[in-house]
Amino acid sequence: MQSYTVQPAAAVRGEIAVPGDKSISHRSIMLGSIARGTTTVKGLLRGEDNMATLHAFRAMGVNVQDDGETLHIEGKGLHGLAEPADVLDCGNSGTSIRLLTGLLAGQRFFSVLTGDQYLRKRPMKRVIEPLGRMGASIFGRAGGEKAPLAIVGRELAGISYASPVASAQIKSALLLAGLYAAGETEVTEPHLSRDHSERMFRYFGADIETTLCGARVRGGRELEGRDITVPGDISSAAFFLVAALIVPGAELLIRGVGVNPTRTGILDILTAMGGSVELLDPREVSGEPVADLLVRSSRLKGIEIGGDLVPRAIDEFPVLCVAAALAEGTTVIRDARELRVKETDRIAAMAANLVKAGVPVTERDDGMEICGVEQLAGGIFESFGDHRIAMSMLVAGLAARTACTVNDVACIATSFPDFLPLLARVASR
Repeated sequence: MQSYTVQPAAAVRGEIAVPGDKSISHRSIMLGSIARGTTTVKGLLRGEDNMATLHAFRAMGVNVQDDGETLHIEGKGLHGLAEPADVLDCGNSGTSIRLLTGLLAGQRFFSVLTGDQYLRKRPMKRVIEPLGRMGASIFGRAGGEKAPLAIVGRELAGISYASPVASAQIKSALLLAGLYAAGETEVTEPHLSRDHSERMFRYFGADIETTLCGARVRGGRELEGRDITVPGDISSAAFFLVAALIVPGAELLIRGVGVNPTRTGILDILTAMGGSVELLDPREVSGEPVADLLVRSSRLKGIEIGGDLVPRAIDEFPVLCVAAALAEGTTVIRDARELRVKETDRIAAMAANLVKAGVPVTERDDGMEICGVEQLAGGIFESFGDHRIAMSMLVAGLAARTACTVNDVACIATSFPDFLPLLARVASR
């Protein structure tokens, strides 16, 4: 088991770029593969999760050339994928398995999806049940709740589905299935989740319409290959935003970060906590808003976080917990039960680690209360096999009294392969 130790930082300074957005990288591979013609993708995140998606489409006959800078995807059209000769392994990627389930439900062949020990524990019925209403034939362990999933491709019919939770994975899986379904497929949510799929569907020419709390797509229209530049991932930038906020005297510029409004909950939350974060040179790239982020160390204060802010910052909550641990007063997180079904139970994992760091934490079913302290205690912490937990606790170590060691950090490669050297570069001792 690989461990990593960070020392308290004297400063966090410099100018960096973070890897391409993981969500957009997944979707560019998927839509490029089922579009007609060539799609080029620059700035793709080459983490293990995205590579799992890439390997799956290669296994279904898609020719993808990768020169290390740009992917060249020779799309097969909506109905050009071939039946895979083997099981498709999604690794640790919930996005891969859930979105592929929707896409494969409308194919004319049989396929099986699986993943690692963590992915095989995650709930899948939230996708399988509405796909079943569309006519999909999908089987899995525990009555369809767990992977491996066996999918018998069938003709699908569009439905109108009100998702009980705001989840881009559920919404995207149904919209992908909707590309193959007769009629119209509509998905609504209690709060709008990230809309990368809707933007990219439109960019590729799908017959899609967005609504106040969802989207509807009409099946049957072929997609056309496009050129895509993937912006920096705000979820990856979040670790460096918090690092610069909690280390005294810090100033950091993060270039080319995606600032899609459905993903900027992290910026709204940190600003509400008193954090100094400026958006510079706002622009649009491949249908997505982008900006440079300038962040300076700040005296943070505890706030209440809930409601529609939660889906807009769902992946950033582990590192937000670190910010809350060093804020003045109490931070209350509610309406975030979705955190319990991520790569691990992120509420329980962060509560356990913060308590070990000397932070008073009260865990609740849908969130937690965190009482801020002046400084964190060093020690040995656990990643629980979750890349975001690992990176969050390494960031916490920059503001601790003594060294912090995080166990099982190999999982970081799923989303941010260069995180450790980049952190070492900006954090001086």
